[in-house]
Amino acid sequence: MAAGTAPSLTRLDGTPVRVLVVDDESQLAELLSMALRYEGWQVRTALTGNDAVRTAREFAPDAVVLDMMLPDIDGLEVLRRMRADQPDVPVLFLTAKDAVEDRVAGLTAGGDDYVTKPFSLEEVVARVRALMRRTAVVAQEAGSVLVVGDLTLDEDSHEVVRAGEEVSLTATEFELLRFLMRNPRRVLSKAQILDRVWHYDFGGQANIVELYISYLRKKIDQGREPMIHTMRGAGYVLKPAAGG
Repeated sequence: MAAGTAPSLTRLDGTPVRVLVVDDESQLAELLSMALRYEGWQVRTALTGNDAVRTAREFAPDAVVLDMMLPDIDGLEVLRRMRADQPDVPVLFLTAKDAVEDRVAGLTAGGDDYVTKPFSLEEVVARVRALMRRTAVVAQEAGSVLVVGDLTLDEDSHEVVRAGEEVSLTATEFELLRFLMRNPRRVLSKAQILDRVWHYDFGGQANIVELYISYLRKKIDQGREPMIHTMRGAGYVLKPAAGG
């Protein structure tokens, strides 16, 4: 998906981008969420307009993917209420093919965008990315460099640096760290790591993940404020060091 080729986006303070997905089809909302999370972004979902307005107040999203047709209030009313709190939040509208054209034109006059159903997940990700760039709510990483706290990873040159010091990693350690850094502050299960880094199930031998996490810790964390944390029973999470 787009994460592998497009530069990473973060909020201006370096924290993950936040996106709110609003659609009353729970399966579609979940698919969209998964695609957006794969970009390393934080995602919340809402299935009704009222829920969307409440969630937006609490979550303060950087962008919203908003279905025009909702069971309680329509997308335009949701937008009006959201904009009362966040006047500039960019919105990508999901519309049915039979949406009235002048309505859609009115929506996009404010700098927002829309896609008609059915659409590809890649297209939605690309449109959300473009909206956030246009509204300058995000910082774009230079080239393909991932940054979490004082740790940087260059996806092209395979150079890894922690607090100014170069870290030498094997190919597998690099892939594991890249997956963790693409999902900062997100707990990743052993199964997810196996699937993404090793591309197949080791027949329950999840200790291969523990082994490589321990290798990474020795190289990334030893003698420094730890960044890689074990969430007992859940998996692993990488986040900036407390002082970083």
